[in-house]
Amino acid sequence: MNGFMRHIEACNTAILPGDRRVFRIEGEVVGYVDPRIAPSLEAMGLADADGFSLNAPERLEAIGEELARQGLYRTHNELFDVWGADGEPPLGRIDRGALPLFGFIGVGVHLNGLVRREDGLHLWIGRRARDKRLDPGKLDHLVAGGVPAGLTPDVAILKEAEEEASLPADVVRRGAKKVGVLHYALERAEGLRRDRLICYDLLLPDSFQPVPADGEVEEFLLLPIAEIFRLVRDTDEFKFNVNLVLIDLFLREGLIDERSEAGEALRQGLQGDSAVTSA
Repeated sequence: MNGFMRHIEACNTAILPGDRRVFRIEGEVVGYVDPRIAPSLEAMGLADADGFSLNAPERLEAIGEELARQGLYRTHNELFDVWGADGEPPLGRIDRGALPLFGFIGVGVHLNGLVRREDGLHLWIGRRARDKRLDPGKLDHLVAGGVPAGLTPDVAILKEAEEEASLPADVVRRGAKKVGVLHYALERAEGLRRDRLICYDLLLPDSFQPVPADGEVEEFLLLPIAEIFRLVRDTDEFKFNVNLVLIDLFLREGLIDERSEAGEALRQGLQGDSAVTSA
């Protein structure tokens, strides 16, 4: 199982708070500030005794815009909700590109496009465009993306399905089943990724053919589950977090025995409990 566990360990490298200072919104700790933006937040008057505090959440969007103007990150021109530990309602909004610098939780959706043939289970896999900002050329799910501000995961998956794979909303609405939520926290070049992935399965007919619609996917491939199992175990061809969703699928499909010691360790790791250390 080492080939699978290495992906989980690679997605749980964060030590919290580490060298970061906490960020509070109305008294609630919601993030861990990257030292690269700490001087700018201090200049904005947000510093407190042991971190940063914002008591006017409506200012958050403007703060993000100012950090982008200072060249501290490249804006995505897409707002994401900022979440507290207790979930809804969101506490504010900020540009997607700023989430890792604040260590805010980011919510994403991933959909396994399944085709069951006489010779076994197959999955539709997308290859990310070579000009993507993050992980260009890596293998990805049929449908995956972040959840923009104001949308639920169920609505976001409909949006992403149509944009990325020309998959009609009514097909996804009728057939997609929510199968789990995965968590991880890791250090990346863009900052601290504290992500929550909402995972779906969708059984598709053998006749279905996805078509790239928004330029974010270079091509789609229909691969047998055994080949995907091998790619995840033996290579780094898939985008880093896609590996986690596929390991979850392998467990649910019985390719890895969930009741075994190794299976239990993988399942625990997928919930982000194995590598993130408080300090």
